[in-house]
Amino acid sequence: MANLSDLLGGAVSNVEDVETVTSSSSDPAVDSNPSATGHIWINTTSGEVYVCTDITSGSNVWTNMGDGEDAVEPPKWYGGRGIWAGGVWGGNNTIDYVTISTTSNATDFGDLPQATSMLAGCSDGSRGVFGGGWTSNYYQNSYINYITISTTSNATSFGSLTVARRNLGACSDGSRGVWAGGYFHSGTVYYNTIDYVTIATTSSATDFGDLLRSEQGQAGCSDGSRGVFGGSKESGAFDYRNYISYITVASTGSATDFGDLSVARQGVGSCSSKTRGIFAGGQTPSESDVIDYITIASTGNATDFGNLSSIRLRSGACSDPDRGVFGGGGESGTNIIEYIAIASTGNATDFGDLTVSRAYISACSGD
Repeated sequence: MANLSDLLGGAVSNVEDVETVTSSSSDPAVDSNPSATGHIWINTTSGEVYVCTDITSGSNVWTNMGDGEDAVEPPKWYGGRGIWAGGVWGGNNTIDYVTISTTSNATDFGDLPQATSMLAGCSDGSRGVFGGGWTSNYYQNSYINYITISTTSNATSFGSLTVARRNLGACSDGSRGVWAGGYFHSGTVYYNTIDYVTIATTSSATDFGDLLRSEQGQAGCSDGSRGVFGGSKESGAFDYRNYISYITVASTGSATDFGDLSVARQGVGSCSSKTRGIFAGGQTPSESDVIDYITIASTGNATDFGNLSSIRLRSGACSDPDRGVFGGGGESGTNIIEYIAIASTGNATDFGDLTVSRAYISACSGD
């Protein structure tokens, strides 16, 4: 039988580095908050041993060090494969993917059921879902479609949003997918609607609550608990806003004020780590290359992060735990993909190219 030193070999360098050990009749939970990584948890009922490999209060990761394979970790809204879907003008049904940790050109994944732009996507780390959008002739739709991120294939019908709309924002806590705001061209109707689904189960969306205002062009991100929506446009022709608002994704209710972006704009691309939210590009009404960041667990105004390589609105953004990637965007579309290290600050760096140039594109990530 392996000794404790052997079990710990991949997690901490020496048994002496282990500060504390917990003995319990049950497994640890994501909110079993140790004082440091390397903390050992022994389940005295099953005999399984866990070590904490990622310490984030309420969202800790416990790796099973014995024969058991299941880790104890919070749900994921991100992953190692980045996905881009749809695009403008008139709609595009292309779905592309990349491996986020490795710079390269995108590869064809499959197709949406119809050519769609101005849609919004999110993920539970396994399944990606894309809701709303504009198909053709200014037709807004309420469609939700999904893919299994690990398997290349065409998207499949999931259900419908509560309201047909385009140019909306989306985020996830790794279980629920949430869509907020949006626009209906006929009659120029702006929405404050927030609705949600359970991503693992196909169904139509349910009412969640309301944004603080009726607006379009916001983008969403999450830290796995809190969903944040930044940037928007209200009803005036040049009525661009710097608003940031937030929700607790696991509950229902209306949004709360968070702070402001550094520049008022709509059509930003947004992604996140478990700590930071990123908002990039947009329309001011001229296109922007600004990248901002926030600390999602707190509230406050955004801080300048750096710049995209070119000005553009509505790029699709997604992330793994460390790197954020931005693909497409611009009034006339581009195939540019670039990336940032989320934990630092600085300008974006070239990553590769999408298979098709497009704007008003949606993105998500998973494994």
